[in-house]
Amino acid sequence: MLVSLERQDGSLVCERCLLAETPLTRARGLLGRAGLQPGEGILLRPASSIHMWFMRFAIDAAFLDADGRVLRVAQHLKPWRLAGCKGAKAVVELPAGECDRVGLAAGDVVVVRPA
Repeated sequence: MLVSLERQDGSLVCERCLLAETPLTRARGLLGRAGLQPGEGILLRPASSIHMWFMRFAIDAAFLDADGRVLRVAQHLKPWRLAGCKGAKAVVELPAGECDRVGLAAGDVVVVRPA
């Protein structure tokens, strides 16, 4: 299922975000993809950590609490790395550099909208 992600003020964070809420879709994540285009991403929930095993490209990851508040942003995560955040309930994976481009930072609140 595709959704869009916005801040509470309505500014766009991710236009085409795949919602991964089942164990299979979370396990698959972005594996097998050659990359993400600007405006693309994946929302993994529930999730508090991610791995970059077998990935072919770098990403930005924003860790969200139960209310959608960004707890941490891990930028330019390269393949074969791990990242996590205590208290996170979801993770948004975006193209590397996208968090800077859209201005997503710790403290922002992200809202999920139907695409």
